[in-house]
Amino acid sequence: MACASCSTKDGAPSGCKNNGTCGTDSCNKLTVFDWLANMSLPNGEKPFDWVEVRFKNGRKDYYKNAENLTLSIGDIVATQAASGHDIGMVTLSGELVRVQMKRKNISFKPAETLKIYRKASQKDIDIWQAARDKEEPMKVRARQFAIDLNLQMKISDIEFQGDASKATFYYTAEDRVDFRELIKVFAREFRTRIEMKQVGFRQEASRLGGIGSCGRELCCSTWLTDFRSVSTSAARYQQLSLNPQKLAGQCGKLKCCLNYELDTYLDALKSFPKTDIKLKTGKGIAVCQKTDIFKGHMWYAYEGEWINWHKITTEQANEIIEANKKNEPVASLEEYASDIVEDIKTEFENVVGQDSLTRFDSPKRNNKRRNTRRKPNQKGNQNSSKKPNPNQSKQNPNRKNRNSNPNAKGTAKAAPGKRAPKKRTAQGAKNNNAPTNTNPNQTNKTRNTKRKPRPRPKPQNNKNATE
Repeated sequence: MACASCSTKDGAPSGCKNNGTCGTDSCNKLTVFDWLANMSLPNGEKPFDWVEVRFKNGRKDYYKNAENLTLSIGDIVATQAASGHDIGMVTLSGELVRVQMKRKNISFKPAETLKIYRKASQKDIDIWQAARDKEEPMKVRARQFAIDLNLQMKISDIEFQGDASKATFYYTAEDRVDFRELIKVFAREFRTRIEMKQVGFRQEASRLGGIGSCGRELCCSTWLTDFRSVSTSAARYQQLSLNPQKLAGQCGKLKCCLNYELDTYLDALKSFPKTDIKLKTGKGIAVCQKTDIFKGHMWYAYEGEWINWHKITTEQANEIIEANKKNEPVASLEEYASDIVEDIKTEFENVVGQDSLTRFDSPKRNNKRRNTRRKPNQKGNQNSSKKPNPNQSKQNPNRKNRNSNPNAKGTAKAAPGKRAPKKRTAQGAKNNNAPTNTNPNQTNKTRNTKRKPRPRPKPQNNKNATE
């Protein structure tokens, strides 16, 4: 629900931005919907003369409309206080106020009733707004004073009275705190009456508000009015891990939502046998290892064979327990476990758009393969189809020349007793863009491109050369 001025602009909600003075009071904290507002009372019935008034941070109180003022939801009124008057907003009127007062055990005795003086004037509202503007800087200074006095306390909030005559300091502390010196410092600095009020951690969270781990506003600051005790047994019944970081809320205590589904779990656990009861079979004694409340299954393992678990239903477990009480023999748990047929297909498949969570574990296959097969119409050397390597003629200068060693592997000369290597043809050399040697008497020697070869001495006599 939202007020009439909470319209949307460019697809985003703009909000009324009235800062707690919304005309319909439907976008505030702890709002109550008056579903009896449009219904007329029977003849002779007088409207209930009590109203519900809300103050800062969801603090509510009930006042009697002794002056019979015409009040509706959203009216700013001046109410009775211990000294002076306070300013608040009407949040509920009529018969629903009677129901709320009975639920909260608020008495209707005239001696304990507080009254509404009048509707707030513009002067009352200006004084109230001016006092509200002082609260934030005042809180910063108050915290610094508490730190200077080495007090183990935290000042969480400050609330001024409507007539700005008193300021209430809300604080939290683990132990009792002696703040007498602190009150003197506050009274000297702020020049007003001081009231210190200790609140619990849950009440602090409800006053300040915030966003919970579920992504929504805190229940204690929106609709929850009473704080029931929450224990760790609620987490044990729901089979939750006892991790304090996950079970604790922003207040540092256990989350209130642990009690929401606790009754449902307790009703479901009534059909389950106790986990400490052992099953006696012909194969051995079985001990409970795990339970599934949603599906109604239980896992048992034989003593000494803790690795193998056998799943049975709660009805089968109760049947075996009844047979053990009557001293009737039970062969084994395998007879009961064979009756349960599991559905291999998952109920929720490809929920988040992923086929498998382990799709990146297997190495990716290289689809680009080199085709090494010879084509049927190709003739000659296979290397003719390959591209020439520009770095083929370059050699490492640190590498020795293979032709310098006559016994090295891969030389032009063949070892004795072995077949000589096949000579390269001129056509193949032409296709490989390699230089050919036209002189059969000269041997091809590797050339070092970085060093200039020494010039060979010319033969002085042709006869000696031929010999």
